[in-house]
Amino acid sequence: MAKQKILVVDDEESLCEILKFNLSVEGYDVDVAYSAENALNMNLARYSLILLDVMMGDISGFKMAQFLKNNPETSKIPIIFCTAKGDENDIVVGLNIGADDYITKPFSLREVIARVKTVLRRTASTDDSASHHILSFNTLIINLEKKVCTIDGKTVNFTKTELEILVLLLENKGKILSRDKILTCVWEDDVIVLGRTVDVNITRMRKKLGSYGKHIITRQGYGYGFEE
Repeated sequence: MAKQKILVVDDEESLCEILKFNLSVEGYDVDVAYSAENALNMNLARYSLILLDVMMGDISGFKMAQFLKNNPETSKIPIIFCTAKGDENDIVVGLNIGADDYITKPFSLREVIARVKTVLRRTASTDDSASHHILSFNTLIINLEKKVCTIDGKTVNFTKTELEILVLLLENKGKILSRDKILTCVWEDDVIVLGRTVDVNITRMRKKLGSYGKHIITRQGYGYGFEE
């Protein structure tokens, strides 16, 4: 079985080498780039996950992540921000861009490795559990095998986390799911997730869903649901 490929993008060369060594020990195939500019000149579509710093040169990690999410070839690659920018606004910006996780410096190597494993395990589990049926609501169609959502025949570029939340809501159409329930179903138990993470993802999903966004309802104090 081929090793999963990880790209570490950070202008701290020593940190890149430390992460590369330790992730390689865990069995991953790891490359490094010391700037977003260098990384964007690489064949990024081949990576299973990208560890990305925020404060780097002319192109920040946030800008690079936006480039990745806007490119159909790289939009599905999980991103974990590893950065010293750790206030709530920065975290919300990172999650809004589409990051799968956000780790603030200084961090322990054990924490980084655990989060990398969690994101990759979640990715693998959604791929392995794919069934051959379709979830749909009017012209909103989710192909669970291909992990693709379309509206009126046009593909909607959701992150893996967003798509998993939408699938969960559609599979429980007419029910209200608490934030804790959504967190339990979508995120692994060993991942520390901010309380606002579900809210941020729901907000992004509504925007991407256009007129279908109104079907994702909020019950204040209870949670979210999908209603006709």
